Amino acid sequence: MVLKDDPGLIGWTWRVGNYFILSVSLIAIQVQSDLEFPKDKHYTWKTGHWGKCMGEDCGSGGIQTRTVWCVHSEGWTTHHSNCRHSDKPESQRHCFKVCEWHQDLFEWDVSEWGTCMLAPFPHNELRPRSTECVTAQHGIQRRHVRCARTSNRTSVTEHICEFFSPKPALEQACLIPCPHDCVVSDFTAWSVCSKTCGTGLQHRTRVVLATPVYGGANCPNLTQTRTCSNQVLCPVGEHEYEYSLKVGPWSECRLPQHKDVWLSGRTTLDFGASDSEKQKNTVKRHVQTPQHHHHFHHHHAPKAWELEVGYQTRQVRCTRSDGKNAMLSLCTQDSSPGTFQSCIMPKDCETSDWSAWSPCSKTCRAFDLSPGYRFRTRTRLQAPIGGGRECPALEEKEACNIIGDLLPNCPRYVWKSTDWGDCHVAPLLSQQDRRLNNASVLCGGGIQTRETYCIQVPDESSPHHGREVSRPVNEKLCTGEMPSAVQHCSVPCPDQCPLSSWSSWGACLRDNCEEPQGRKGFRYRRRRVLREPEPAGVSDSCPHLLESVPCEGSACFLWRVDTEGACAPSQGTCGPGAQTQRALCVNAEGEIMPNDLCVEEPPAAEVACVVACPGDCVVSSWSEWSPCSHSCSSKHAEGRQSRTRTILALPGEGGKSCPAATALEEWRACSDHPCIIFYWETSAWGACVEDPSFSLNGSSQWNGTTACAVGIQTRKVTCMKMNAGPVVSKRCPDSARPDSSLPCLLPCKTDCRVTPFSEWTACPSTCLPDNATIPSQSRFRTIIQRAANEGKECPDTLYEERECEALPVCPIYRWKTHKWHPCTLVPDSVRQGITGGGESCGKGLEIRGVGCVDEDDEPRAAADCLRWAGSMPRRVRTCWVPCRDDCTLSAWSKFAECVGCGSWRSRKRALVGRSRKRERCQREDLFPLVETEACPCDVFLSQPYGNWSSCVLPEAPAPGALHSWRARREGKECGQGLRHRALACMDQAGRLVSPDLCSESGLVEEVCHMPCPLDCKLSDWSPWSPCSASCGSGLKVRSRWLREKAFNGGRPCPKLDLKNQVYEAVPCYSECDQYVWVTEPWSVCAINTVDELPACGEGVQSRKIRCVRHGSEGHGASLNDSLCDPEEMPDRAQTCFLPCPNDCVMSHWSRWSSCPLPCDPSAARKRRRHVLRLPASGETCPDDEQTEPCVLNSTCFSYQYNVSDWSTCQLSENALCGQGTRTRFLDCIRSDGKVVDSGLCEELDLEKQWRLTMSCAVDCPINCIVSAWTPWTECSQTCGNQGQMMRSRSILQPAHEEGRPCPSQLSQTKPCPIRPCYTWHLGEWSPCIVEGADCGEGVRERNLTCMVHWGIWPEHVPPRPVEDEWCGDRISKESEQELQHPCFVPCPGDCHLTEWSSWSSCQLTCLEGRSFEMMGRQARSRAMVIQVQENQENCPQQVFETRPCKGGKCHSYEWKTSSWSNNERSVWCQRSDGVNVTGGCFLQSRPTTVRHCHPPCTKPFSHCTQSGVCGCEKGYTEVMTTHGFLDYCTKTPGADSKKADVKTNSGRLKPGPSHIQDFFGEWSLRPVGPDGRIKMWVYGATGGGFLLILLIIAVSFLFCKNPKQTPSPPQKPLTLAYDGDVDM
Repeated sequence: MVLKDDPGLIGWTWRVGNYFILSVSLIAIQVQSDLEFPKDKHYTWKTGHWGKCMGEDCGSGGIQTRTVWCVHSEGWTTHHSNCRHSDKPESQRHCFKVCEWHQDLFEWDVSEWGTCMLAPFPHNELRPRSTECVTAQHGIQRRHVRCARTSNRTSVTEHICEFFSPKPALEQACLIPCPHDCVVSDFTAWSVCSKTCGTGLQHRTRVVLATPVYGGANCPNLTQTRTCSNQVLCPVGEHEYEYSLKVGPWSECRLPQHKDVWLSGRTTLDFGASDSEKQKNTVKRHVQTPQHHHHFHHHHAPKAWELEVGYQTRQVRCTRSDGKNAMLSLCTQDSSPGTFQSCIMPKDCETSDWSAWSPCSKTCRAFDLSPGYRFRTRTRLQAPIGGGRECPALEEKEACNIIGDLLPNCPRYVWKSTDWGDCHVAPLLSQQDRRLNNASVLCGGGIQTRETYCIQVPDESSPHHGREVSRPVNEKLCTGEMPSAVQHCSVPCPDQCPLSSWSSWGACLRDNCEEPQGRKGFRYRRRRVLREPEPAGVSDSCPHLLESVPCEGSACFLWRVDTEGACAPSQGTCGPGAQTQRALCVNAEGEIMPNDLCVEEPPAAEVACVVACPGDCVVSSWSEWSPCSHSCSSKHAEGRQSRTRTILALPGEGGKSCPAATALEEWRACSDHPCIIFYWETSAWGACVEDPSFSLNGSSQWNGTTACAVGIQTRKVTCMKMNAGPVVSKRCPDSARPDSSLPCLLPCKTDCRVTPFSEWTACPSTCLPDNATIPSQSRFRTIIQRAANEGKECPDTLYEERECEALPVCPIYRWKTHKWHPCTLVPDSVRQGITGGGESCGKGLEIRGVGCVDEDDEPRAAADCLRWAGSMPRRVRTCWVPCRDDCTLSAWSKFAECVGCGSWRSRKRALVGRSRKRERCQREDLFPLVETEACPCDVFLSQPYGNWSSCVLPEAPAPGALHSWRARREGKECGQGLRHRALACMDQAGRLVSPDLCSESGLVEEVCHMPCPLDCKLSDWSPWSPCSASCGSGLKVRSRWLREKAFNGGRPCPKLDLKNQVYEAVPCYSECDQYVWVTEPWSVCAINTVDELPACGEGVQSRKIRCVRHGSEGHGASLNDSLCDPEEMPDRAQTCFLPCPNDCVMSHWSRWSSCPLPCDPSAARKRRRHVLRLPASGETCPDDEQTEPCVLNSTCFSYQYNVSDWSTCQLSENALCGQGTRTRFLDCIRSDGKVVDSGLCEELDLEKQWRLTMSCAVDCPINCIVSAWTPWTECSQTCGNQGQMMRSRSILQPAHEEGRPCPSQLSQTKPCPIRPCYTWHLGEWSPCIVEGADCGEGVRERNLTCMVHWGIWPEHVPPRPVEDEWCGDRISKESEQELQHPCFVPCPGDCHLTEWSSWSSCQLTCLEGRSFEMMGRQARSRAMVIQVQENQENCPQQVFETRPCKGGKCHSYEWKTSSWSNNERSVWCQRSDGVNVTGGCFLQSRPTTVRHCHPPCTKPFSHCTQSGVCGCEKGYTEVMTTHGFLDYCTKTPGADSKKADVKTNSGRLKPGPSHIQDFFGEWSLRPVGPDGRIKMWVYGATGGGFLLILLIIAVSFLFCKNPKQTPSPPQKPLTLAYDGDVDM
């Protein structure tokens, strides 16, 4: 059997031939090279290789030489004279000398590698290695290599290129997969018998699944045939043959000409006896083929549109069921078969002229080197008719601007951005904060925005390139990431100005000591700024720092007593005396000045004093003056302060008496200045204005900042009276007057800058239909920089729109049709020449003329109507000329009137003449007399379709304005909107129609609501708690709690604790001496006396103490004692000693001296006292000095600073985020760990090495910012119910911290109106139709129907047919589709091929599960079917074909087996996808199908068991030999009864039943071999066991002495035979 496609065999044969030719050529070349020009059979010339090309110049002038010598046939060299000189080869030749610079002119031109071909076996055999191949075979690939010029790619000698580089390899090894045999499917079921009686044939077929590749085995027969016989005998006479009318294909259409030509198509009969004789007993057709010149018409002459009606013929013959021909009369029926018919003469496709070439797609020079392309098109003027030549390509494409060096550079597009806008804090506020905060005072972190736009970068090489701002272009032209449109910013906050407390009032000082004017002056008190505000310098946030009160007696310099000496008596050791003192002249700041600056008299150098004598009263020195009771004096309050002294010793007899009680206390006035405080108050600095007195020429640098001019800044300075208001300036000290003006920088004027207008948007390039709206075009520009500092303002117009210039109105053309010509039949002359005469009637064709006219009925070219008027009307239709015997009917009546929508209307006709009496004409199925159709109805039904869209909120932008996201980002995110749903509009027949017939928009709208996001709501902050430490650094806390959670995407809550609260803790600092103990003087020492003698000696004295606020010791009210430090509480009582009159009186102890630091226990501190009254004679005074060691934390303390942790970032009161301050505090820590007043550490001048403040930042809770919605896109589908419009927005700024999260909906869709889809639908192919005959050549047909559907084909709503006008040009569509396909209906007895099978699944060639090829293969086949055995010689060959495919799979094949049944099983090959196949599996590994026992089972009632050993049939028991083979089968006792009595059965030792042997088969050590014999190791084990038993018996005999026993009678061996009873 020869196959249609056998690439393996053909390729193998071709390779063998190539290798053979190659071998012969090589041998010939070798012979020619080695043995040239023989003189005789002994001497020949031999040549060496050509040498290097030598020459003076590069090029073709070189000389190349080689050696030539004469050799003997035995191989030795001889003299040249022995060889024939006339045949001597040349030893020199001209050559091309190659130089180094030639390297750029020549190169190796290497082709692609060829296909991999099998490498030859030894002895040059080329055969598939199917048996030796495992995974792949060795192959070889070849390619062509030549030396070529780089300029024009022409070939030159290879020596030139070999000079620069070696020649590339011509061959390389490769791998070819192992041969893959043909794979076919299983056979189908057997067909029915070809005959219903007697003996016939039946067949079954299979299809090709994979064709053989790489030398695999060819496909087997696809058909199996067998005879079949029926029990029913054929009746007598049935042996006669069956006759069938068989027709051939129609001839080409031809025009009727002279009589000779008519006879050329005549049908004749030729009778013969055998079908094997090709020219006998057949219908012959003499055909004279006219010469048709196929060409394409590009002209539009009217004759080109004329159609001609011709005729065509076909062969008709009568075939017998055995395949032989017979007389036509045996096959013809009532009506003779059609041997001719009318047809349209072929018309080739006609096209218009080519249009002009389109502009080249590459108009600029880009980085890639790809060429541009240009196109030109032409239109189809006439579709091919009657099998004319098909239309050529209607579009041509060619490369252009390939090099592109002369083209300008391609434009580049980049993103640009405008200046940043103002910083705003309000967008960061939550809903709760917006209601509580005043947006005008907000400060701190915020956001600022800017616009982004796309521009074209100017070409720097262009001569017009300048510094102008580029025009904005469409944003779609810019690629890459868009610049950020949002960034963080900060609004400066008015910084807090922390101040110290007021100092005490100073002395009365003159305002200006250089110009003294009288004695009027001022007393001052000051406070200082603890931390300068940011930025440093003059700040409006700090209040006044100096207050003054007027006073009299002012002085610039004062005397101050510095030291005092001891009191020296004038006479003796006691009594009146004098005390020296030294005075210094100091200024208001306490600095020592020259004495001549103090204008007042200095204090006296000596002052009078008294030293008490023995027996005198002793009084202490005066105490310090107490704090003044009032800070100033008024009419109702006057400041007073006092000092006291105490009696230390009472007088004796004759001694000086003590002063009166009133003399122990002194009072004086203090703070005598009036309570009128004045201070300077300043307003905020004004704006910086131009200072005419000073200017800079142009832009300059001043103080490090670029400025256009230096201006001046002023503020108002006013003298204010405390609690009163402004007063005249002279009431305030002029020396402390603040500045009222300040130089400043004038910012440069900034004009508004805008981009140029963009280009006008494009207007439509096509013409406008009549009464159409004139389109418009627009352009825009963008503000780059807004005006500032009185610069030029921005223009009002940023968007312009205008109507497009006058567009041409579309021309109006229409098709003009003429009347139909009369029905054209095959001419009588042709009809008579074929059939010998007959009636001129039947089926024919009629044609009409069609022309193109304009609106004035002037003729135009058909191309104009094809463009503007649609498809050409039909020009040909079938017609019928009634024959005499045809049924005659009247014309159809008019349709009846319609009753209403949805009703039906009908029309009628009647039989005429003789037709009324003919039975055939009265058949309603052939000649219907009534025709009904649905009434046209203009009522349409609408119904909603699909789901609702998402809720779309309304937008109301101003018309014509350019809207950016900045203008619309605050658009509505919630509230009332609309949602949409599609509306399907259908007619009464359920067909989809235009939605405009049911509604204006084609959509249903419904009000919807988008819930607004609700932010998390917290309560207000609670008040700050008191500082946790009364002295030093501590913490103060405040809190707020949850009131409402976030909802619908609102701003989330901060992290809460378990109580849904959030806390804020900040460090605080408490002054250590806020509350102090105040003591009153000690009372008089009270001594308990029993008599009235003067009291002296030891006693008790007390005093009052109270807790007051620091700074109000003199007049402050008493507070709770718990506020003061209890450890520092002074004693309320103490013991005292009142000296007697003759005792020594000492002063109070002085303070202890300071211990040296660090504390050293070896060091000591001291205190002193002095003698106030000497004792009587014989008495001594106590010690005047005391010392004690400096013990750490007892008498000596060290101090150090301790720094606290940093606080959290603290913001301004009106700030939400942004820049803040972190603080920490210094505590003065005593060595015992107690926090003390920081002044103690300051007195020690301890180093402060820590920063106590630092800047910080708090991240802002930025809400997500999204862009504005893009405009709605065009509908995604032009028709159907799947169309959607979409709009989207992008995230410009993601949410940060507790900002409102981004909306989940970043895109929205809404349905499009459901418009009907009209599609040409090709129906299924009909069965093969043979018109007018039983078999032979026929056609398959399919219909082209205009269908309306919903866009998804098919779907639950089936497509409905509609009029052709909705789908467009039917003629053009018919020319593109194949509506008729030739086919063949076999006649009874014909041997024929089946229809093509379906394409197999796509299969790849794989190696070890991996694809070897990129493309797969599919196969299909046609099998041969034999109907009668007599026709087998004329049967066609089976055929198969392949095609490439994508998406293939790797298939594997393996053998499958069924279970054993009677030692037989089925074996088949199965593909990995479960398909049973033939081929694909390796035959060497095919399992066996029959199982045999060795030796064979020949015993009666024996058979071969599943284990491969002989066993007995059911009811028999195996009796085995000593070698383990079956000896015989014995009938099992009781096999026929229910039970067997095993006790009565005895016999020879027999092996167990067969299933016991199966049990042994499951052991890992099987005692029985596969041949049924016992293995050798079983004998060895038995012998060893026997010896072991003997050993045990011997040992037992030696150790045990058993009494003599009577031997027992021998036991009869008992054999148990199992009868199958369960009880056994």
